[in-house]
Amino acid sequence: MSSASAPAAGRRKSRLGWNLLGLLVFATAGFPVYWMLDTAFKPAEDAIDPDPSLLPTGLTLANFRRALDIADFWGPVGRSLAVSLAVVAIGVAVGMLAALAISRFAFRGRKVVIVGILAVQMVPLVAMIIPVFLLLNDLGQYDRLTGLVVTYLTFVLPFTVWTLRGFIVNIPKELEEAAMVDGCSRTGAFLRVVLPLLAPGMVATSVYAFIQAWNEYLYALMLLSQKNQTATVWLGNFTTKHGTEYAPMMAGATMMAVPIVALFLLVQRKMAAGLTAGAVKG
Repeated sequence: MSSASAPAAGRRKSRLGWNLLGLLVFATAGFPVYWMLDTAFKPAEDAIDPDPSLLPTGLTLANFRRALDIADFWGPVGRSLAVSLAVVAIGVAVGMLAALAISRFAFRGRKVVIVGILAVQMVPLVAMIIPVFLLLNDLGQYDRLTGLVVTYLTFVLPFTVWTLRGFIVNIPKELEEAAMVDGCSRTGAFLRVVLPLLAPGMVATSVYAFIQAWNEYLYALMLLSQKNQTATVWLGNFTTKHGTEYAPMMAGATMMAVPIVALFLLVQRKMAAGLTAGAVKG
């Protein structure tokens, strides 16, 4: 083998190794999703087979009908959707203003605010469940969707502020200054220059906030009654004193995943741009 072909062969082997590693990671991450779909469409008796088959043994929609009949489905889904959209709207709006203030303005206590945002994200959610319950009960917000929205904002907002701050920092101040020289006010410069450049980051942050609110289970279980339950708590109806109905539960989980998948497909280009926008400064 010539000296010129040796580096090329090495690169091919390296590329093959990385490709195999990527396939392994994909298979590991994708197998639970595949198993959920397989269980959702297989007959209920096959879902509890002690020797299950990795390949589909039969397709049926009976599990979806059972999932829709076991309890109200559209009510919890509608409540989850309302809560998630409210968290996204308020979280991104407030988070954007807070991130702009931290990134563009110098004020006393700025570093303390930044450290506080990081510290809040380190607190386990389960550690706050009792204080949150007592506080919402005193404020008359227990078993109310508004109380759940405020609760979700406590852990969505810190991430939103921190993430959007990273995007804003990477937008040169000179662009705003040039717009202000041309006659724009500070608000006009933000709306005309910064906001369009910030759009991909806002989309990526919004998707994260939506997923967090949509998939949250513990607070929804503790702070809402049966009549106001959200979609994640609704899945608990498949576990009874007689056992767990795995096939209908997986059918319900599949239906719950549809809004997330649809949202991702709608904004995938903007989200990809947002995830890579902060990789290079300038």
